[in-house]
Amino acid sequence: MESRPQDILLVEDDERLAELVSSFLRGQGFRVRAVTNGPDALAALRSEPPDCLVLDILLPGMSGIEVCRQARESFSGWILMLTALDEDLHEVVALDTGADDYLTKPVRPHVLLSRLRALFRRATRGGAPAPHDSRWFPSVKLRIDSVLRTIRLADTPVHLTDAEFDLLWLLARSAPEVLSRDDLLSSLRGIEHDGLDRSIDMRISKLRRKLGDEPPHRIIKTVRGRGYFCTPE
Repeated sequence: MESRPQDILLVEDDERLAELVSSFLRGQGFRVRAVTNGPDALAALRSEPPDCLVLDILLPGMSGIEVCRQARESFSGWILMLTALDEDLHEVVALDTGADDYLTKPVRPHVLLSRLRALFRRATRGGAPAPHDSRWFPSVKLRIDSVLRTIRLADTPVHLTDAEFDLLWLLARSAPEVLSRDDLLSSLRGIEHDGLDRSIDMRISKLRRKLGDEPPHRIIKTVRGRGYFCTPE
């Protein structure tokens, strides 16, 4: 039996761009619905949740950041944000609000396609850790359960987005191996690090804040010029 097409909800107020992107993705086998504003996006999410929400940040009336924030109250699918070129703050806020990935404009269709395919691969491989596996870091009282996808720090639950969990789990299961930004981006997003992409650094920073990860007992350590690793268990 053939699997159903993966469903994309595109939120983009530039109707010509939305039409071009929608046509391209449909040609690649996706089912695409397009809306032009935040309230319509939230209504579409409630009535028929997609597999992935592709969401522009700069929308009239209600920003994409606010749409993402409200969507994350109930929507558990992937969120890919479209950000203005060179607006680093947008990238930070997008990830902090619950986006799984971001892509800078102008949108290049084949790059968008590769990011979407990487997200869907994570749903079946990279984003789904091996069953019955967990990690315990006694020096900081951190437990990571890959089956339940939960984090407990000193027996207190820590709430992470899917993207944050995937990054922490990748570091934890590889401990104490140092993983470069190339390693992390390739595993998590299926792309190569170009020396400019700072999403890994931003996500590490966000993880550290959520985990209260401060010296002298850091959970995630930086090796200058090489990458990151988790402290040995």
